[in-house]
Amino acid sequence: MERLWTKSYIFMITGMFSLFTAFYMLYPTMPLFIKEKGGNESQVGLAMGAFMLSSVIFRPFVGWLLDRFGRRPFIVWGLLLFIVVMYMYNWIGGIVVLLALRILHGMTWAVSTTAIQTAVTDLIPSTRRGEGMGWSGMAMTIAMAIGPMLGLWVSQNLSYNSLFLSAVVISCGALFLTFGAKMTFKPQTSARRIELFEKSVFPITVSVFLLFIAYGGITTYVPLYADSIKVNSGTFFLVYAATLVLIRPFAGKLSDRYGGTFVIIPAKVITILALIVLSVSTNLIGVIMSAILYGIGFGSATPALQAAIIGLVSPERTGVANASFSTGADLGIGIGAIMLGWVSQNSSYQVLFIVSALSVGVSLLIFTFFVKRLLNSKGTHSQNSSSLSSKIG
Repeated sequence: MERLWTKSYIFMITGMFSLFTAFYMLYPTMPLFIKEKGGNESQVGLAMGAFMLSSVIFRPFVGWLLDRFGRRPFIVWGLLLFIVVMYMYNWIGGIVVLLALRILHGMTWAVSTTAIQTAVTDLIPSTRRGEGMGWSGMAMTIAMAIGPMLGLWVSQNLSYNSLFLSAVVISCGALFLTFGAKMTFKPQTSARRIELFEKSVFPITVSVFLLFIAYGGITTYVPLYADSIKVNSGTFFLVYAATLVLIRPFAGKLSDRYGGTFVIIPAKVITILALIVLSVSTNLIGVIMSAILYGIGFGSATPALQAAIIGLVSPERTGVANASFSTGADLGIGIGAIMLGWVSQNSSYQVLFIVSALSVGVSLLIFTFFVKRLLNSKGTHSQNSSSLSSKIG
């Protein structure tokens, strides 16, 4: 079996962990910060969505540039700019300036995360892609547990300025860690036309987009919903993340052994159930049950979907494939935050989570009727190619 746990892989996923910890420190605290600045719920959704939508615009360009020029320059410059913009939150005076800064921050997020995730993908053996994606996803999962709790603690016990400075320091750690990894990708020497999107993965990108609309609702509105029912939102994220830590390596191995479809379809069904449970929860027990189910469902589906999207393209198109996945995810989070903000303001949080469940339901239908066939066709082609190679050998 090919080796997965190399020094470079460890450095990169540790750097990814640091970057996402800094990022998730802002996710439960930013809605509260915006409220403190005088914003309403629609402006909360707009500010959270603007971040993701701006990253969507830049990700396709970043994916092509990564395949053309390599990973290292974009990791370094992406992280440096991400750190600078993070520090600039200390100077925010109003909602309009905040929105502009969120757009700029989204651009730096697009560059840094696409570059790091693609570099990690390069380091994973193809035969262990599901497992490797599961472990790298776990780095983000643990960050999702630590980041919100750390962010809430710092903002509540110190100040928002301390929050942003802490995130700057942790982001600097991410930059230093990535210097310890060797980049296996060799930049292309010949000129190629700009290709911003991989058409073959469009159906799976749409499925990812619809899945992440619900995630946009979870990350943006669970802190506000939990506050309304007198529950600590950090509990939801902690239980959710702990569940992911347990489920992701197991789900990754199942994906490698039986194929992505075996994992993704039941995972999306469980995600729908989690959102329905959350919509009727009025106390801590209901929130914890929802977090466990969401951790199992969403946590199993995302690495399997990313492994599937990478498996559909040739190695030299990995950057664009990763960008396609991240574009679907970011667009879903951005539109989800904005659209669901309007839903919650005009109805209720309960309706918001039901709408989120419906979005995942449509994602499931698209995967079942379009993506499943594509993956099965690719798998059959790969098996035939392997058989032919064996006969020739």
